[in-house]
Amino acid sequence: MEEFTSGKLQANGIEISYVEKGTGPLILLCHGFPESWYSWRHQIPALAAAGYRAVALDMRGYGGTSKPEEIEAYTISNLVGDVAQAVIALGESSAVIVGHDWGAPVAWYASLMRPDIFRAVIGLSVPYSPPAALPEGIDLNQVMKMSAGERDYYRLYFQEPGIAEADLEADVRKTMLGFLYTISGDIVRDGIHASGWDGYFPMGESVSDQFVVPQELPVWLSEEDLQFYVSQFAESGFRGGLNWYRNIKRIPSNLAPFIGKQINQPSLYLYGENDMIAGNTPEAIDALSLGLSDLRGVRKYSDTGHWLQQERPHEVNTAILEFLETI
Repeated sequence: MEEFTSGKLQANGIEISYVEKGTGPLILLCHGFPESWYSWRHQIPALAAAGYRAVALDMRGYGGTSKPEEIEAYTISNLVGDVAQAVIALGESSAVIVGHDWGAPVAWYASLMRPDIFRAVIGLSVPYSPPAALPEGIDLNQVMKMSAGERDYYRLYFQEPGIAEADLEADVRKTMLGFLYTISGDIVRDGIHASGWDGYFPMGESVSDQFVVPQELPVWLSEEDLQFYVSQFAESGFRGGLNWYRNIKRIPSNLAPFIGKQINQPSLYLYGENDMIAGNTPEAIDALSLGLSDLRGVRKYSDTGHWLQQERPHEVNTAILEFLETI
């Protein structure tokens, strides 16, 4: 594996672990669930070679970063506070922020809340959803339950503390390989599923019951890659990342002061054709420009699933670098 410089910084009351490479304008890379700074292993050297300082964080609750006990410590406000203060702790005044999966909402909303710090934003795999109010007495968990109907939904399954932890931690290798394969483009390409998994499953089953574990690793995932993830979560468990989901219901109130405000910085969105886990519906893609006033591109990658920057690293690197040249 390519050598990166590792470090720790103090920000927003926690210690954040990160790796970096290169000098120049700061590009801050934010991963999702269940991931690590390692998810950006292909982007860090490409950005450094192009003249940027690439910094990939272990987000709150992951890897070498602090893992507060309280569920409420993982609100979107805290997550945005982490990345905003990380920029300052790194000795910079501004950054381009890039986020994948859960890191994408952090990147989107950090750009919305702190345009003075984040001068451009790139989201991968999770489209931007502008702040919106819900009717009195309704929260996002109830909205998800109504959408699920008689089915369960992975974000709902994650809500009860202890249930998902026991399920996912029973066999960490199965969990990591299952997640990485089941919502990748390979599961469609291999003819196992006709389309990408949307996160719904029969009531009474578990999330791990939905995993397909392949006999051979996908070409984009080496045994070394898989073992890195397994070792990380075998040590940390999944509670920190799961607590992000347990704060979904708080997102509308956290974002209420920003209802009606657009993200005016340059933006780019990238997603996979077979990625249905994160709401990549035609309607969501068409609506992106309503909240992103300077949307400079939307790219869909065919035969690709949720792990975009790992499944299609060279194409993603090219798209990111082309975008950076325009800002």
